[in-house]
Amino acid sequence: MMLIKKNRGWDIKECHLTDENHFRNRRNLIKGLAAGSILAAGGGSLLGSTSALANAPSPHPIADLFPSKLNPAYPLDRELTLEKYATSYCNFYEFGSSKNITDEAQAMKLEPWTITFDGMVEKEKKVDVYDLIRQMPMEERTYRHRCVEAWSMAVPWTGFAMKSLIDYAKPLSGAKYVRMETLEDKDTMPGLSAFWYPWPYVEGLTIEEATNDLTFMATGIYGKPMPKQNGAPIRLVTPWKYGFKSIKSIVRITFTDERPVSYWEEIQASEYGFWANVNPDVPHPRWPQSHERVLGTNQRVPTMLYNGYGDYVADMYKNIKNEKLFM
Repeated sequence: MMLIKKNRGWDIKECHLTDENHFRNRRNLIKGLAAGSILAAGGGSLLGSTSALANAPSPHPIADLFPSKLNPAYPLDRELTLEKYATSYCNFYEFGSSKNITDEAQAMKLEPWTITFDGMVEKEKKVDVYDLIRQMPMEERTYRHRCVEAWSMAVPWTGFAMKSLIDYAKPLSGAKYVRMETLEDKDTMPGLSAFWYPWPYVEGLTIEEATNDLTFMATGIYGKPMPKQNGAPIRLVTPWKYGFKSIKSIVRITFTDERPVSYWEEIQASEYGFWANVNPDVPHPRWPQSHERVLGTNQRVPTMLYNGYGDYVADMYKNIKNEKLFM
């Protein structure tokens, strides 16, 4: 009996893939160079290297978890976006409406950081985010990311499936939605002074969406802990939806039987809906969505329905009527 492999819509030919060993070796080389630079700072002497290490910044609380093993179940149809672009072109309105908020975001304090689980759960609790992450099955996944503004990137995220977080939280059977909130710290986030925005940033998913295989809680990117401007220490990643659904720097997760009103939905519901699934045939009221600009190359490529992940997610929406699924 002959087994025939049927390629899915987002699959890339094997001859076009970057070899994983090459990608890993490059990261190990960078780590080695970084270690060597510390020794060089001390002039090569034992005394000098000890002094350099003493003055070095404290290691990240979960640095030892990186890099994590790549999960090969989510191949890309394009090359990875260069790290320098993906980590410098960011929407994070708490630090300003510009894409260039990297410097401002460094003021955010990541320790201590707790996440509150409340609402319709067996037991409400507040946990240290790094203790939580260490209890989760860490892996790396390569996903496409499509912004509602019609630009895109392809990134290697590190983290864990959100369904593992749901299992940890133990929601009650009546919970139908997951509501999430971003940190709201006026001392470090100058964007919060824009009082016309409905702070804190809120997003939501149905329980079915939250437990879908694709839904990911990211704690790192490019084999390293998550940079502040990209949503440290933990953020949501939903690659079949527009990027504004992937809430950053989460501090609260609430389980509820009422559908949350998300941040952008509250601002302008006619342009930003709850579902926000990617669809090239449904334009934004102010621009088309048929194509996207690839970050770093500025190449324009056709946008795919559900960002190419329809085989994973389309069934969740087949019985939903009279809803704007693609806005």
